[in-house]
Amino acid sequence: MRRSTPVLLAVCTAVAVGLAACTSDVPGASPSAGPTGAGTGETSKFFVQADHDNELALRTKTATGPADKPWEQALEPTTVDTAKYKKAGPYHLCFSNAGVGNPWRQVGFKNMQAEVKLHPEIKTFTVTDAESKDDKQISDITDLLGKGCDALIVSPNTTATLTPAVEQACAKIPVIVFDRGVNTKCPVTFINPIGGYAFGATGAEFLADKVKPKGKILALRILPGVDVLEARWGAAKVVFDKSDLDVVGVEFTDGDAAKTKTIVTNYLQRFGDIDGIWMDAGATSVAAAEAFEDAGKPFPAIVGEDQQDFLKMWQDKKLTAIAPTYPTYQWRTPVIAALRILNGEAVASPWKLPQPTITQDNLSQYVQADMPPLHYAMCGCATLPGYPGDWGGK
Repeated sequence: MRRSTPVLLAVCTAVAVGLAACTSDVPGASPSAGPTGAGTGETSKFFVQADHDNELALRTKTATGPADKPWEQALEPTTVDTAKYKKAGPYHLCFSNAGVGNPWRQVGFKNMQAEVKLHPEIKTFTVTDAESKDDKQISDITDLLGKGCDALIVSPNTTATLTPAVEQACAKIPVIVFDRGVNTKCPVTFINPIGGYAFGATGAEFLADKVKPKGKILALRILPGVDVLEARWGAAKVVFDKSDLDVVGVEFTDGDAAKTKTIVTNYLQRFGDIDGIWMDAGATSVAAAEAFEDAGKPFPAIVGEDQQDFLKMWQDKKLTAIAPTYPTYQWRTPVIAALRILNGEAVASPWKLPQPTITQDNLSQYVQADMPPLHYAMCGCATLPGYPGDWGGK
């Protein structure tokens, strides 16, 4: 999630969803007062109107860069000079990872490893795994600074707590932060897609278009008080409050499929019909849809994500659906950025990547029958070494 001054992003822990179960330790800029709807509750303290408006505007912008390589594209980039970092290879590239505790991060890390293989000028690639622990990642970064790294990539576990460690690293070598942010401008660049507001609004707008007036909407969230998820819900709330839809419930699922199914079943028993399901992360979208099937009810209009289990169900059951994404192809970009920096080439800073949406019109492009259920379609990995086997495909 993009903030108006320091670089900030939500931080995720190990739950089997892409950006679910996150940790947020700094609310960031002063929140704006937003609209309050009868069915959607109070506006989150995390809601920042300027960031919301900026992200929604970026959805319609044309990215610069190779048309067939969205991980190299940038939205409205401003570049930074990196001449002072130029040095001859071969290079020792280092990566401090928050962890690989969910399928989204596992797919992404495979992308990064394969991207490294494309560049023979990377002689050594040293990786540490913080196992979703701040203290371990701080120690990892300190340790990496003694290993002769030419550049350091960081995906922070939490924002404020990791900021001093990143600043320590910036004083010694060029640092590239991606996916999750820190409270400092010292990294050469920060890389991520558009963000949570864009994700949340896209799904809510779809429901406002597809569901009949006064239709009943059930919003399923992962956890409260998490900035990237609050951004997704905050943007959806804006849409719902302006619509004529009836948000009958906003429930937290903890990213658990069984709990998700139970919640949906209870609402069906209570209201008889639910016309639309909005979700702030799509890993349990199949469970939500199955609750309707089990109850003998027609499928609602539903918001999911780009995991294969949902995409296949969407296609097979002819769902009315949409899948906003937070592309795992972003894991390729930091490697590319690091090499450009070490070559003294200008890079975008911040580097905002495109954030595509899967719709009925392009669904067939992303359904991959030979890939595992928890594989993320927006991986940009089809031409990488080891594909599809290294990603669990056939």
